[in-house]
Amino acid sequence: MSRPLRVAVIGAGPAGIYAADILTKSEQPVSIDLFERLPAPYGLVRYGVAPDHPRIKQIIHALRRVLEKPEVRFIGNVDYGVDLKLDELREHYDAVIFSTGATADRALDIPGIELTGSYGAADFVSWYDGHPDVSREWPLTARSVAVIGAGNVALDVARILAKTADELLTTEIPDNVYQGLAASPVTDVHVFGRRGPAQAKFTPLELRELDHSPNVEVIVYPEDIEFDEGSMAAIRESNQVKTIVKVLQDWAMREPGTRTRRLHLHFLHRPVEITGSTEVEGLRTERMELDGTGNVVGTGELHDWDVQAVYRAVGYLSSPLAEMPFDHTTGTVPHQAGRVLDLDEQHLPGVYVTGWIKRGPVGLIGHTKGDALETINSLLADIDGVDLPERPDEAAILRLLADRGVDFTDWSCWNRLDEHEIGLGTAAGRERIKVVDRDEMLSVGKGD
Repeated sequence: MSRPLRVAVIGAGPAGIYAADILTKSEQPVSIDLFERLPAPYGLVRYGVAPDHPRIKQIIHALRRVLEKPEVRFIGNVDYGVDLKLDELREHYDAVIFSTGATADRALDIPGIELTGSYGAADFVSWYDGHPDVSREWPLTARSVAVIGAGNVALDVARILAKTADELLTTEIPDNVYQGLAASPVTDVHVFGRRGPAQAKFTPLELRELDHSPNVEVIVYPEDIEFDEGSMAAIRESNQVKTIVKVLQDWAMREPGTRTRRLHLHFLHRPVEITGSTEVEGLRTERMELDGTGNVVGTGELHDWDVQAVYRAVGYLSSPLAEMPFDHTTGTVPHQAGRVLDLDEQHLPGVYVTGWIKRGPVGLIGHTKGDALETINSLLADIDGVDLPERPDEAAILRLLADRGVDFTDWSCWNRLDEHEIGLGTAAGRERIKVVDRDEMLSVGKGD
């Protein structure tokens, strides 16, 4: 090969950055452009991790080191399918890797889901993380709230709703979010899982964290602590499941305390209807029972819960990409070891996927490293021994964007924005307050 391999990565979150990192560490000389729809990098770590999780947000330091490599160029505020088409990317690059993640809420098909006061967790997470595409306002008027789901996102949503705003003052919480939470009248947050404690998808660290707030009482109900043979097998086979079950059992046996807010964990309850005429007035669930395998069947016993808001945290879903095949059931791009497959199940030459758009929104952030490694191995195998064709020079793609009036950001723009945000946080006595308006982000980044 007479020149470096030129690669475009669409999506500058952890999945895309990990792919770039692996490429730079290979023996293949590379030149990588990381395109991001938002003006700022880091994706899920910046806009999907709760502000009271600074340990997870520290991943940004490792991601930053990758973006500072001379082989990598960050190009933000570029919307694939609008500002750039697939054919144009294939003209300028030898390979294109899509790592666009998942930002939409998976649907929950029950009556009343459309009522005012019924929300998707993804939208709420975007709000409290200061995403520039969502409103700065959120209607926090409910005294009692239901969260549907038994994974870490459900715990994040419940924890942020239940905590007092002042507990979050030392975090990266945006000021508008602090003001909204400070005015919230909430006293009770109920989390509902359809199956039993041994089937919960929490991680032990996330679960234990619920009990760290001095203002929130975590309540588990003894009648919900049930196990069948499938549950016992799961406990025997997984230390994580064993730990989660032990924590829940301990909480179920203790006497309720006197903290001013309560976070209730309910198991074996399936949501069947959100009640109300125009606004949420309650949640109806069906009591479930374990069937011996760890799965559940309905008992027909219904319970009505007096709540004024419902948040569904039943999973994220990726959105279709322009000019790309897409499986609407799984929310993924069809692929083989990261190689994108067309409708005839043939590899679309030079086009690859990694991260949640590849395997679905499951697992922790670090799990995307394995995805990226498989995809990069496929890419390198495909170009091994191949003479690379002539491509436009590296500045050509920037000229194309400029000619179209795309106000793209680069690494220096991001550094100015980052410094601005840190300065705001220092002035307010916090670590950082995010700039949430896209126009303001561009103005600060461009130095206007």
